[in-house]
Amino acid sequence: MPLDFMRRRRAPLRLVIYDCDGVLVDSEPVANRVVAEELSALGWAMTAHEADGHFLGLTFTDMQPLIERRLGRALEEHWKQSLVQKVIDAMAEGVGPIPGAVEALRATTALGLPWRVASNSSHEEMHVKFGRLGIRDLVAGRVHSHRDVARGKPAPDLFLATAAAQGVAPEECVVIEDSVPGATAARAAGMDCLGYAPHHDGTRLAAVGAVPFRSMFDLPGYLAAGKETA
Repeated sequence: MPLDFMRRRRAPLRLVIYDCDGVLVDSEPVANRVVAEELSALGWAMTAHEADGHFLGLTFTDMQPLIERRLGRALEEHWKQSLVQKVIDAMAEGVGPIPGAVEALRATTALGLPWRVASNSSHEEMHVKFGRLGIRDLVAGRVHSHRDVARGKPAPDLFLATAAAQGVAPEECVVIEDSVPGATAARAAGMDCLGYAPHHDGTRLAAVGAVPFRSMFDLPGYLAAGKETA
């Protein structure tokens, strides 16, 4: 299905936009563990799996009001900054790549397709993550954070700013996402989206307009098909 979808694209493929967490970097298990520990200590007992279900794809800014409503009280003034630093520290100790992700980036370049990274993570977080993967030089000058725009995903702002930085139209982009907020943002931006779903059938991603696929090792073939139709 993803191959047919890419072959049927009506606009030329001129930019591939990669999400970071869960698409390039296997950072979500680490972040979920830290968030679950933090919220459990505050009185909202939670496992890492439950944290993933509640917060996948959201910024820490968007998470805070959800947490405050659940707790029935405001969090301390510097709570968000403290949590971000705890996550960064945990990332520095050990995150790895999504299987096939770095290979997909290099294959995208080999296809002659421009690519960028657009994430609800901060630049500081991504600096640590990409350092752990040894690809800071590879992504240099291509990284966009939700902090660069007024609203992060699921709003379209980040993807639209990323396309504008490359000088291409939204319909000329394909977004690679793994979360509902990310896929929703792609659709709102008028961009096609391939939804990375290695552990499930991708139903939730498909419901918001993404075309699910299972392996990052397959992605270069889909992108090649999209390029051939340009």
